[in-house]
Amino acid sequence: MFGRLAPPELNVLVLRDTDVVAHGIRQALAEATPEERPGLERAAALVAQAAAAPDAELHARWVRERLAAAGHEGTVDSVRAVKALREAAPGLSLRQAVKLTKDAAAHQP
Repeated sequence: MFGRLAPPELNVLVLRDTDVVAHGIRQALAEATPEERPGLERAAALVAQAAAAPDAELHARWVRERLAAAGHEGTVDSVRAVKALREAAPGLSLRQAVKLTKDAAAHQP
């Protein structure tokens, strides 16, 4: 009975700083001239949309960005994709990389 009883869970942290960006835009909007308002209102709407994105979407985007940067052009959940992802993010375990690529494949942009 040495070792682990269950494999470790996937621990991927999603950091969001949209609240800081939204606060800055709201401050700018409060001081905006009539000419600046439409652009700032559009920016506020885009920030709100980004803040509403689920973690799964952010994970999928992260995986696709890493794979694109690594030059991977095949399917997102292939063995080669898992290998490319692990090379792009060396701290990922095989289990984590497989789960992330499968989740990215399930969450098409």
